[in-house]
Amino acid sequence: MNFEYSEKEEKFRKEVRDWLKETLPNYLSEKVKKHQRLTKDDYELFMNNLSKKGWLAWHWPEEYGGTGWNAIEKHIFEEEIVKASAPRIVPFGVNMLGPVLIEFGSEEQKNYYLPRILNNEDWWAQGYSEPGAGSDLASLKTTAIDKGDHYLVNGQKTWTTLGHHADKIFCLVKTDLNVKPQLGISFLLIDMDAPGVEVKPIITLDGEHEVNEVWFTDVKVPKKNLVGNENEGWTYAKYLLTFERTGIAGVPNSKSALNHLKMVSKKSMKNGKPLIDDPIFSSEIAELEIDLLAMEIFNLRTVSAAAEGKAPGMESSLLKIKGTLVRQKTTELLRKALGPQALPYLPEQFDEGWNEMPIGPEYAGPIAKQYFNMRKISIYGGSNEIQKNIVAKASFGL
Repeated sequence: MNFEYSEKEEKFRKEVRDWLKETLPNYLSEKVKKHQRLTKDDYELFMNNLSKKGWLAWHWPEEYGGTGWNAIEKHIFEEEIVKASAPRIVPFGVNMLGPVLIEFGSEEQKNYYLPRILNNEDWWAQGYSEPGAGSDLASLKTTAIDKGDHYLVNGQKTWTTLGHHADKIFCLVKTDLNVKPQLGISFLLIDMDAPGVEVKPIITLDGEHEVNEVWFTDVKVPKKNLVGNENEGWTYAKYLLTFERTGIAGVPNSKSALNHLKMVSKKSMKNGKPLIDDPIFSSEIAELEIDLLAMEIFNLRTVSAAAEGKAPGMESSLLKIKGTLVRQKTTELLRKALGPQALPYLPEQFDEGWNEMPIGPEYAGPIAKQYFNMRKISIYGGSNEIQKNIVAKASFGL
């Protein structure tokens, strides 16, 4: 199914597309297409350009520097970014913290932090997960002890994505140890260069450095860095997670991956014919495409509701569940389409400038990396099992 876009919407699409052609360097889009490692400068170049154009916070209210776009325009914008092979917009400041500050932050915090996010002056990290607190986030152990004019923070965060690039981190901390876990959590903003903050890399099985541990040892945090009220951080954390989960669904990315899957299945052969002509394999692609279409429509409804001031609730959980399953299924089918050619993994081929002969077709190189990397997305942001519980409680009052 194709959406019927209005003349105005198609004109907007052309504006976005033309701007991307003008400002996105070819070398950077090639790096993204080839799944090469991106540097901090790569991310910042694109986000700085978006900031100058006034498009970085495309989903914020206009009064805080947002674009005022409707749901369809936001959808078109996200699609065109993916089609242009632009780097992803690092979500922690603009997509996660920004909405929380707009809703719950003090005027002082809004006046200071929101312009800095809009101008891409700060790189934020997310300090939620801990070694013993992932999906069961309320079990976190990091403490913030009231010392009068400041908090003294001690503890550890883990799986901190791109934390080695970050200037600041928003953290969930325990400020009351004598109440139910959810009732004693606060939301703090912490400078990463504060004395006592230490970042340690976590090198994953593919040899990549994407995630980190962040340790806090007697870190002094001014009281003015408390967002909202003390011990009400659980409310703010859940509000933030609804925006994170909607982003994890990744509808534009899934559409791009589906098109790539169709291309690969046309080039891969089975019994002398293109794999896409195989009735069993083509039926799997068709089922995937139907799921993606349903998710795209539901995503538009969710974005439209958010534009009217309704924060996504259960809807974000549904999108997260279905979106992650679609993205995982796509990589599974890509792996099946390539067969043994999907097996080799050469870490050096993702370095900029690598020009050796690939093993198999050039598009086979990233498949193993993508397949294994996509296993994690049904876990982070709240595991799919937890999301199903949220949906059940909201739908049936369980």
